[in-house]
Amino acid sequence: MLYKKRTEREIRQKFSNTYEENLLEDVIADLKENGYVGDTIYIQRAINEFMALHNLSKREIQYKLYAKGISKEDFDNFLENNLDEIEEYEVQSASKIYQKKRATMEKEDIRSYLIKKGYTKDAIDTALADGGE
Repeated sequence: MLYKKRTEREIRQKFSNTYEENLLEDVIADLKENGYVGDTIYIQRAINEFMALHNLSKREIQYKLYAKGISKEDFDNFLENNLDEIEEYEVQSASKIYQKKRATMEKEDIRSYLIKKGYTKDAIDTALADGGE
């Protein structure tokens, strides 16, 4: 049986009405200790999944993680340690979107679309300058 990875906040929300606070705290502490729950681990796994399956900007990734209860501090620490990888992914994502949309949209319309999606100016400029290759 496969289980969905969850953040600490998701576990608290799911079980807060079911179990006593002390028991829930003990369970979460045990899960953390055994490596089953940890927001840092969750960030890494979620970003790997996003990179494999989606074309997202850095900002979209950030919002998705915030919605799961990841703190700004945890995200910023991860980003600091993996900035080159994330920026490279963002350029590749922008390039893929450009390739997909260039048959039906003008270059400036694609640029506007990418800006609205939260891509950085540098990622957009690189993707469009390379012709999306």
